[in-house]
Amino acid sequence: MECLFIDFIALIKRVTIGSYEHLIPISLVLFFGVIFIRYSIRNFNLNQQQKSIHYVAVLVALTVIIFHLYYIATGNYNITTDLPLYLCSFLALLIPIFTYYRTYWMYEILVFWIIAGTLQGVITPDIAEGFPSFDYFRYWMVHLGLLYIIFYATFVFNMRPKFRSIFKSILALQVYVVLMVLINFVLDANYFYLNQKPEAASLLDYFGEWPYYIFVCQLILLPYFMIIYLPFYVMKRKLNSKN
Repeated sequence: MECLFIDFIALIKRVTIGSYEHLIPISLVLFFGVIFIRYSIRNFNLNQQQKSIHYVAVLVALTVIIFHLYYIATGNYNITTDLPLYLCSFLALLIPIFTYYRTYWMYEILVFWIIAGTLQGVITPDIAEGFPSFDYFRYWMVHLGLLYIIFYATFVFNMRPKFRSIFKSILALQVYVVLMVLINFVLDANYFYLNQKPEAASLLDYFGEWPYYIFVCQLILLPYFMIIYLPFYVMKRKLNSKN
């Protein structure tokens, strides 16, 4: 167990410490994201809040679309690896629908998918080309943009998941997994890393080889999502105690 902990710390240090390309976009989005969320709460009416976050969501989606159109135009596109079917790219295309309609059932699912999926991508980024490539900007725009949008909805629109939201999100994720299994079978692909772990260092490296890491991920979904839910539960308890 001690060796596993030491290896985990080494992994985190390898992908974070001293990497300006990694730390700068995170720091910028964190700093300006907090400022803009606070400004929106204090100065924007509901219509302005809706429009501002929807524009961000459209920008995130357009970044993915333009990225794919660019690689199609250059002739470097491969449908077995490049379709926007990895979870974060898929979410980037869906997120404008959520910000336009702001339906609660979408928030229930997205809050867990985005926090669980993008945090892994932020901690251990899997970027083919570094700064200042298009892929670099696309990667951080999508991952950090999704996090910003879901936290904006949480703090500005006061949307919060419920305990049952955990199970709704897990069920929806199973539908997505089944869809990816079918697509991977037809295309002989590896979307959602269901046939092979990512080449970059990730926590999947500690979950065994294929297919064992898939079963491990399924087993830890419930406790993982419960951990994500815990801060919302604590906030709810504090609010109720004040009232």
